[in-house]
Amino acid sequence: MILEGLVCTRSIRGEPHVAPMGPVIEDEFKRLVLRPFATSTTCRNLIRERAGVFHVTDDVQLLARAAVGRFERAPAVRPATVVEGYMLEDCCRWYEFEVREVDDRTERVTMDCVVVAHGTVRDFWGLNRGKHAVVEAAILATRLHLLRADTVADELSRLQLLVDKTGGPAEKSAFTWLKNYVAEIYSGANGAGGSATDAGGSEP
Repeated sequence: MILEGLVCTRSIRGEPHVAPMGPVIEDEFKRLVLRPFATSTTCRNLIRERAGVFHVTDDVQLLARAAVGRFERAPAVRPATVVEGYMLEDCCRWYEFEVREVDDRTERVTMDCVVVAHGTVRDFWGLNRGKHAVVEAAILATRLHLLRADTVADELSRLQLLVDKTGGPAEKSAFTWLKNYVAEIYSGANGAGGSATDAGGSEP
């Protein structure tokens, strides 16, 4: 089973780095298989530190901003309990893990990880269709370098209906923020401000 969440790793300067990731969950959450892009900061951090923390959260605003690496302010963290690193203060569940095996023969590096500690911060409220739509839009926002602008616009229009119908203020705010981000990236790609690849083929 693949479960979408957030991975927090430690940078070479000892700072927390948060990025979305969907690991394969095995052995009832005793093992995680991560497949970050080789060029990503998360991948470099995990190869160097050999440890991180995976978080399950229903905060779609945090998921949206983490997907494209843009935070108004850095998420609050605290030291992890076993590994050298950090965990998010506001999440539903957290799983500290150690990287045991790395296969870097392809563009996406496969990392076999073992969970060494876990805990619960608060109840998981669940994801309704509006929350799911924000998650899908966040994933879409990381693939702008691969997709035509009209294709993205059509998909966002479809997801907008779900957010309008079932989302609350947090979902609507996160979705609007993502739409503005997409518009900014494509505007830069068509002008002098940059390219759609700024959205990244891999997370920051």
